[in-house]
Amino acid sequence: MQIGISTASLFLRLYNEDAIALISEWGVQTSEVFLTSFCEYEPRFSETLMKKKGNLNVNSVHVLNTQFEPQLFAEHPRVKADAYSWLDKVLSSANILGAKNYTFHALARLKSTFKENLEKSGEKLKEVFDHCKERGVRLCLENVEWALYNRPGLFKIFRKHCPDLGAVLDIKQALISGYSYGEYLDDMGGSLAYVHASDFDENGKKCLPGKGCFNFEELFKRLKDSGFDGAVLIENYNDDYSELKELKDSYDYLSEKAEKIF
Repeated sequence: MQIGISTASLFLRLYNEDAIALISEWGVQTSEVFLTSFCEYEPRFSETLMKKKGNLNVNSVHVLNTQFEPQLFAEHPRVKADAYSWLDKVLSSANILGAKNYTFHALARLKSTFKENLEKSGEKLKEVFDHCKERGVRLCLENVEWALYNRPGLFKIFRKHCPDLGAVLDIKQALISGYSYGEYLDDMGGSLAYVHASDFDENGKKCLPGKGCFNFEELFKRLKDSGFDGAVLIENYNDDYSELKELKDSYDYLSEKAEKIF
């Protein structure tokens, strides 16, 4: 198992090229690159990141997903085609960075007109998965309170359509959704690809791992017992901490915990 930091944790603090350079400078094992705008989806931007990342491994890419991910499920052919053209840019960027995974939110449950159709969504997920696989990247669906995978039980349904679909456990999103992370783990089963780690205090306020009351030793024991060998990536919001050093300290904290268990 590897401990890492997502550049999302530095969103609104540093541009991606500076964030990945800092994470590399800290000697972090692995990272997720959170591409945050259309200009950053262009493959030439990832070529810039390659010059900055040093020996840092890039586990996965993530995007500001509402910009095109929901449109991958669109019925209108031009809307869908445009969304897939942006997806191709992101997949090319993943190839440049050596990222084998793409963290996916899919549909957004943001409108009152949204109507859940799990069978249809499963079929569309399979289309996106196959498209990514052809380009050497695994599609990994993340549990997100306001997106397609918003509660335990859904992943097993989607896996019927797409058996090789990867899963991403997001601890903070499990808390926001009102379900335990364990329920999501049970639902994901052997499809768990990697984890987005964060912490929260006794009042439910989000904070960096090690600053709250989340039991990471218990999580790591569960992961070890399940045979998990992926990445655990710190993914916090920029207002979850004050100083950049706190992020490095959190990485050291998780690394120490992981070393004890693994």
